Amino acid sequence: MSRQTNKPISTPEAKEPVEKILPEPGDLVDVHLRITEGDKERIQIFRGTVIAVRGSGAGKTFTVRRVSRGVGIERIFPLNAPVITKIEIRRKSKVRRAKLFYLRTKTGREAVLKERKSGEESRPETMES
Repeated sequence: MSRQTNKPISTPEAKEPVEKILPEPGDLVDVHLRITEGDKERIQIFRGTVIAVRGSGAGKTFTVRRVSRGVGIERIFPLNAPVITKIEIRRKSKVRRAKLFYLRTKTGREAVLKERKSGEESRPETMES
């Protein structure tokens, strides 16, 4: 029997690992999605509040909620989906729960979360992929 050794696989197209910014519950985010319609491709932005983060590893997902024309819309995004080109964190909010499902019943001013105060300037963080 021949013995196999564990050698790292080297390919010319291997990239450096990209550090991902994981949105947290309460963050106001812009999720930039690559939309393909026929042979055309465009970027669509989905802006909303992160209400849940689930899973671990490659299967990690986050749920984003927004209200459009009086109707609540929620989308679940896999963190490592190839259609997500960028995740931009616009604002971090002060929350005391991991799941913010109670926001589904709130309307108007009740549904607005307080911004988290920090010593740094608030500038948008981005995650490129």
